[in-house]
Amino acid sequence: MNPAPAVVHRAVRVTAAACAGFYAFRYGLDRPVAATYALFAAVALGVLARVEGAARTRARTILLTLPFAWGLVCLGTVLAAHSWAAALGMVAVGFAVSYGSVGGPRMVGLANGLQLLYILPCFPPYSPDTLPQRLLGVTAGLLLLTVAELLLWPEPAPPDYRGRLARAALALADLADLAADACAGRPAAPDAVTGAAERARAHLDELRFSKVPVMERPAGAGAVDRALTHCASSLRYTGPQLLRMLRLARPHPGAARLTAVTARALRAAAAGLPRAGPGQGAGPVPDTGVLDRELAAFDAARAVPPEPDAALEPTAAPEHAVPPERTGPTAPPGPTAPHAAPPGNDGRVRPALGTAALDSAEGARFVVRAVRVGRGAALPSDETPADQRPGPFWYAYDPAPLLWWRRFRANLTPRSVAFRNALRTAGALGAARLLAGGLDLSHGFWVLLATLTLMRTSAADTRTTLRPALVGTTVGAAVTAAVLLTVGEHPLVYALALPPVMLIAFTAGPALGPAWGQGLFTLVVALVFTQLAPASWRLAEDRVVNVATGAAIGILAGLCAWPRGGAQDLRRRTAGLLEDGADALRETVAVVTGTGRPGGALRRARRSALLTEAMYAQYRCERHDPAGDGPNWQAAVLAGQHAVRGAEPLLARIPPGTATPHRGGARALLRHADDVAAAFRRQAAALRAREPADAAQPAVTRARAALVAELDGGPAPGTDGRVSVHAVDVAVWLAGLLDDLQQIHGPIHGPGPAGGAPSSSPG
Repeated sequence: MNPAPAVVHRAVRVTAAACAGFYAFRYGLDRPVAATYALFAAVALGVLARVEGAARTRARTILLTLPFAWGLVCLGTVLAAHSWAAALGMVAVGFAVSYGSVGGPRMVGLANGLQLLYILPCFPPYSPDTLPQRLLGVTAGLLLLTVAELLLWPEPAPPDYRGRLARAALALADLADLAADACAGRPAAPDAVTGAAERARAHLDELRFSKVPVMERPAGAGAVDRALTHCASSLRYTGPQLLRMLRLARPHPGAARLTAVTARALRAAAAGLPRAGPGQGAGPVPDTGVLDRELAAFDAARAVPPEPDAALEPTAAPEHAVPPERTGPTAPPGPTAPHAAPPGNDGRVRPALGTAALDSAEGARFVVRAVRVGRGAALPSDETPADQRPGPFWYAYDPAPLLWWRRFRANLTPRSVAFRNALRTAGALGAARLLAGGLDLSHGFWVLLATLTLMRTSAADTRTTLRPALVGTTVGAAVTAAVLLTVGEHPLVYALALPPVMLIAFTAGPALGPAWGQGLFTLVVALVFTQLAPASWRLAEDRVVNVATGAAIGILAGLCAWPRGGAQDLRRRTAGLLEDGADALRETVAVVTGTGRPGGALRRARRSALLTEAMYAQYRCERHDPAGDGPNWQAAVLAGQHAVRGAEPLLARIPPGTATPHRGGARALLRHADDVAAAFRRQAAALRAREPADAAQPAVTRARAALVAELDGGPAPGTDGRVSVHAVDVAVWLAGLLDDLQQIHGPIHGPGPAGGAPSSSPG
């Protein structure tokens, strides 16, 4: 065994706190009840819970749980009078604590530890007179654990998410400088462009939550966490736009000037991100004033009608209308040479280049505004029309309690993974408490502890965990029985053996797996209880029976309540997101062409994206074979997000009724939106029917061909230039959605390119 130093350090801290409290009360003050609660309180928050971060952060989190710990101990003590009352209380506590996970990762980490603080007192004997001792023991255990966190190998501050954001923003600023130089007629060397693009991709990849420690992910309901995730999504949107500019590189003074300002805005945002750690601070709060003025000037300049020989570029040509040999479903995402401009005359490239410059600047503006929200700076009043709200920064205008209420309310639906997991946990723990009380099992709280620690979000995961847990418990029980028979009633031996055994148990469990953890923990609890009262080898038997009972209840709960976990509904939920995205894109095009009004489709799609993201996150945490369970799921989720988030800047930038294309009037652009929406719905139908991953490819191909053919004819004589460029903006977005759909058909190479405009979904 070669455990990580952090695992050993944590085991030392928990062992020191638990044993110090236990020995002080058991042998120093002769308070066995307080001793028991001091030990298990330290174990609950130190082992069962996941309290991460720097030493001071961990200590502060533990102290903040004290009031909740007191409340749970009091509630469990009162309800222990009757099994049915304790079981009902277990259902309520189990649901409330588990559902609290929607509030962010820190609440998820505390859930199991808080559950134990109710489980322990809710079992007989019913002794309300011992409540002061119980509260004293819990308080001492948590305070000792806090001291241990601060003094014994205190954990350093983990890499801060703000630092990741700052590095990504600086990498994109370098990329923006290269794009500005290229548009100014000073293209950089190909190797320099390729290197900058790779660095930008690497730093953007570091923003993925899978690469961030769970407790450090900005996934809370408050405005600061929402702003940080919004900043990350804005950076992921800006990167592809800058790469697009490098692919379309042509002399374009307006785009060069705007992109240079974009680079400065990104650097200001990076400097304004506060970072944790000694000597780390933050620069001035960034401002969007200069960028706003340049955006307005650039958009006004685009209103000038083009010269007769500068025909309007087709929607995404040359980026989206790539040569036929690269449009197949197996084409790798992204360019092979980002510095190389594709073929085509400058008149065809300039409109698409201008759109890319505008989009990258919009993305940088979202980054700066998100940083301002994270710093607590004021934003201008929400400019989103009332019938299109909530806008992208809706969370910046609401008080914190309302944000938390929205998060909890949004997940009060059977479609929410958090809600379903809370129901599963509450039902399993309630049934375990009722069964343990009805059968009068000795040390029945072990039943609930086994149910709590062994139950997973799917029956398959629970069964996978069950075998090593039962094997470990059985072996540990056999060793425990042998020790009890050999040593007999000599508490001093058990007192001397407890610290090293506890240290090994808390080290081996995380390092070697559940078999070792359960086996050694069986020996630990035996060493504890033999010091509280005389015990025979039957204690080991009780441990095996209780763990097996708790595990069986966990499996039954998994079989009866959503047995396939996140995978059960991922297909249905993703299909629903694509259908909602189809409605949102169709409605968006209707609004900007003046042929319709907002009807709530975008708001419904935002909520659908939120639920789908949560379900996909759980799916990725479960045991499964991604290659054998459908298409590229992440690409499918990104397609839905792009439909939702790409609509927001278009609605903010394009006045209703002004995006009239150059040929065929509003009906033409609506027809193309209908084609793209039909491709989305066809992909959704293919997911629901479990058809092959490329079943929707013909619909995507037809929509792409129609879109390019329509816009390849050039502007009609006398067409207003501003109207045409707005149509290009919309058409680039539609063509990008088709590219997103096509990635679903391709092979799974890991996470696909981030798509979509900067946004943050409410909830």
